[in-house]
Amino acid sequence: MIDIVSDVMHELWQVLLNTATIPGLQWLSITLAIYAGAIKINRAAGNNPLLHPLVITAIGVMALSVITGTGIEDYQQHAGLLHWLLGPATVALALPMFAQWQKVRELGWRLVLAIGVGGIIAPVLAWLCLFVVDAPLALQMTMLAKSITTPLAMETSRVIGGVPELAAVFVIITGIAGAIAAPLSFGLFQVADRQAQGIALGSVAHAVGTAKALSMGEDVAAMASLGLCLNGIMTAIVLPLVFS
Repeated sequence: MIDIVSDVMHELWQVLLNTATIPGLQWLSITLAIYAGAIKINRAAGNNPLLHPLVITAIGVMALSVITGTGIEDYQQHAGLLHWLLGPATVALALPMFAQWQKVRELGWRLVLAIGVGGIIAPVLAWLCLFVVDAPLALQMTMLAKSITTPLAMETSRVIGGVPELAAVFVIITGIAGAIAAPLSFGLFQVADRQAQGIALGSVAHAVGTAKALSMGEDVAAMASLGLCLNGIMTAIVLPLVFS
């Protein structure tokens, strides 16, 4: 345990040293400023999934990287603190899980089964498309982690032989597509139960779907948060076990 804590503190110290430089502080400040502006733009647009803060931030940072001639490896080193914080962010998923624990106990195996089925069908169908066209194996492995939140997707993808950076892209695209298609899908298949709507959004479209659920009501958002957490945890455990 002491060795683990020591390794974590050493890694954090190295990240802080890289960040505590003029380029590091500049890129960290720029990224946070763009993200803050992206949140305001998204809210002004009525939480339009096409204008999700992550999408706007990614486009803004990429544009500035091209303009300034900063390579992606240099940016990752300068803004390494943001990447390191993905670990604590993953652990923080335990908080909404704890807040909804009573609902988990109430619904029991039915809830776990519904989230498990959604968490399996969505990525497997996407993986099957890549398998049919004989896409590179690393790309196929990355696609399997597309329906869970970014911190878990990147780490899970790395463990099973995928590409963590590409996993983040797949996650964002999946979330946006899910948030856009959800109202039409619910109407087409006559899914009127609000608990089912929330679970579907959280299980398949992760954080972006949960943001969409917030606009549909607190009860839908609560179930979406539950679906997000449970599916993320189950996928992060199952995929490494299957492909190890």
